[in-house]
Amino acid sequence: MRTRHLVGAAVAALAVPLTLAFPAQSHGYITTPPSRAALCDADASAVPWDCGDIQWEPQSVEGPKGFPAAGPSDGTICAGGNSRFAELDDPHGGAWPTTPVTAGQQLTFTWKFTARHATTDFEYYLTKPGYDAGQPITRDSLDLTPFLTVPYGGKQVPSTLSHTATVPSGRTGHQVVVAVWTIADTGNAFYSCTDVQF
Repeated sequence: MRTRHLVGAAVAALAVPLTLAFPAQSHGYITTPPSRAALCDADASAVPWDCGDIQWEPQSVEGPKGFPAAGPSDGTICAGGNSRFAELDDPHGGAWPTTPVTAGQQLTFTWKFTARHATTDFEYYLTKPGYDAGQPITRDSLDLTPFLTVPYGGKQVPSTLSHTATVPSGRTGHQVVVAVWTIADTGNAFYSCTDVQF
């Protein structure tokens, strides 16, 4: 009997540090076309550099909402202003893997959610013509009018959700889509950057 109590106490003592080591709440990110967070999560060979903490938490790129008037500062947008995920802001000289796109085509963005937050909307921004893929994302490098806005009216998201948009014209080469999932009942949003090649 005493042994059973000791074993139970040991298991409980070990469970506490494990619970603290992993966040109790997770959130969401774009899986297709693969965002930078998804590339880091999917396979160590998807990118030829160390992704740091984002490889364990691709769903956790959370920062202040209100983009583009507020939100993460320039140069920290892909990481949601979170220094733990700064690897997402490093352009690596334009070496992030890209998804081929053509202006005017339909492109579907699929989100995977690990916490189903009440949602205000989703907005999708694209870098401007002439964007230099070797530079971090700033407001000056983005067209600040979203090419797709999906209102959500405070409803909770399901476990996965897709949005289809028409790819804007007037771009060539390596561009970046910045998607913002704005939460209705907190002061935060989730940020996701996807590299595309026209």
